[in-house]
Amino acid sequence: MSTAPTGIDPGPVTAWLATRIPELAPPLTFELITGGASNLTFQVSDDNGCRWVLRRPPTGHVLASAHDMAREHRIIAALADTAVPVAPAIGLCQDAAVNGADFYAMGFVEGEIIFDLADGEAYDIGQRRGLAESLVDTLVDLHALTPAAVGLGDLGRTEDYCARQLRRWKRQVDEGSDRDLPLFHQIHTRLVEGIPPQQGAGIVHGDYRLDNCMTGKGGSIAAVLDWELCTLGDVLADLAGMVMWWGDDPDARGRLGDVPTKAEGFGTAGDVVARYAARSDRDLSDIPWYVAFQHWRLAAISEGVRVRYAAGAMGDQERDDDEQSDGIDYLLSGAEAWLTKN
Repeated sequence: MSTAPTGIDPGPVTAWLATRIPELAPPLTFELITGGASNLTFQVSDDNGCRWVLRRPPTGHVLASAHDMAREHRIIAALADTAVPVAPAIGLCQDAAVNGADFYAMGFVEGEIIFDLADGEAYDIGQRRGLAESLVDTLVDLHALTPAAVGLGDLGRTEDYCARQLRRWKRQVDEGSDRDLPLFHQIHTRLVEGIPPQQGAGIVHGDYRLDNCMTGKGGSIAAVLDWELCTLGDVLADLAGMVMWWGDDPDARGRLGDVPTKAEGFGTAGDVVARYAARSDRDLSDIPWYVAFQHWRLAAISEGVRVRYAAGAMGDQERDDDEQSDGIDYLLSGAEAWLTKN
């Protein structure tokens, strides 16, 4: 008999997968891949040792417009023949009778996820700089794509990306939070007043960093993962997200204080910006504003995650509420600090 954690109905899901994977050999084992803080990701293994990946929304307390499985599936399918490496799309299920919510399946990409500082320090020091450069180059390749040329021209509006993001995440906090966050709203006002002019439009991953990619052999990116926040708009938000996640701040707390790229040999966030600048003709002078925006946005996302954990909507995973709140406070302080640099 197939075994499965919370969020998977093994019988119907196995039957659905069998219609799309002819070589499937039940029974299947479904294992929650830890580290995800929004959509749930499961490794699926069959009796022959073959593996796939399944993605579904949280098991409850889902905000409107969030956790769109059809959108994620569409994006990785569209990018299959581009220079951006993605996992092979297998299929999308939108029949709630199968598993209680939409989900999609994709091929398993061989490699490793370098998730935290310990992983970064364990990674071959001779390959760290090359991996950092591959990470930046893959992002440049994504931003160089013309959305319409890969079938994603109607993925979303292209103009006023930052203004739309500021409205979106403020609204989700307003609608979903169970507490007051005055600094969050103060920073929102300052960000709105200083939005830089948008330089064209492209595909924005929305959460691009090393641990949202699969690292292959030889120090290169084998697949970009976690497309749930992808849309069209101002691609410099992605670059700023990498700067925020790079680990240059020695006082960083929570996940930002435990990132793999803090390890010696990956270089600095300045190196990241310099390499991006060398391969792109975009003006990067307003990057501090974008980094402030990313701190604020991550605070908004983290607040939604905190509420979902408190409501028991993240399957079998648990997190300490005080620790999450402390991390959100740090992010808002970081946003303030970066605004003073702009």
